[in-house]
Amino acid sequence: MAQRQDARRSGISGDDGDNVVALLMRQHGEIRNLFDEVEAARGDARRDAFRRLVRMLAVHETAEEEVVHPYARRGIEGGEEVVEQRLAEERKAKETLKELEDMDPGDPAFMPRLEALRRDVEEHARAEERYEFVHLVREAEPGRLRTMARAVRAAEATAPTHPHPGTETAAENLALGPLAAVADRARDAVRKVMGKD
Repeated sequence: MAQRQDARRSGISGDDGDNVVALLMRQHGEIRNLFDEVEAARGDARRDAFRRLVRMLAVHETAEEEVVHPYARRGIEGGEEVVEQRLAEERKAKETLKELEDMDPGDPAFMPRLEALRRDVEEHARAEERYEFVHLVREAEPGRLRTMARAVRAAEATAPTHPHPGTETAAENLALGPLAAVADRARDAVRKVMGKD
C-alpha cells in the first residue's frame, strides 16, 4: 500500500497500458501476488504457482534488461552506476531462483529460500521504481514511454522462461533470448508430456 502511494506521488502509477512504467509497475504487483500464491499453496498447487512465478520473473527481468536498463544508462544522470547496481541485484535473484527451481517445493529448505528471494526481489523492485522509473517518467517523452512499452511486450514474447544467471545485459539476453526461450519451452513441453510438471 505504501509503495503504491509513493508511486502515485512520483507520478508513475496509472492504468495507461501504453506507458512502460505503468506496465512494469503492474508487473511488480503481479510478482508480489505470485509470491503470495506460492507461500499460501501446498503440494502440486505450490509447484504450479512457483512455475508461474519463475516464468514471470524471467520474462520481466529480460524485458527490463533489454529495454529499460539501456535507456537508463544513457538517459539518466548516473545511469551507468544505477544500472550496474540493478544488474547485480538481478544476478543474485536469478541465482537464487535457479537454486529454487532445482528444489522440490515440499523440501523444508524451500520456503526459507523463497522468503529470502522475495525480500531481495521486493528490494530490487523498490530500487528500480526509485532510481529508474521515476527518472523515466520525468525525462522521457510520452511517445518514448509508449515505444518502450511496445518493446517490453516484444521482449517478453521471446524471453527465456527460466532464469539464466550471467545474462544480465541486453546483448547477452538478445543472444540467448530466442534460443533459450525455444529450449525452455521445449523442455517445458517434454516435462509436461512426461508428467514431470
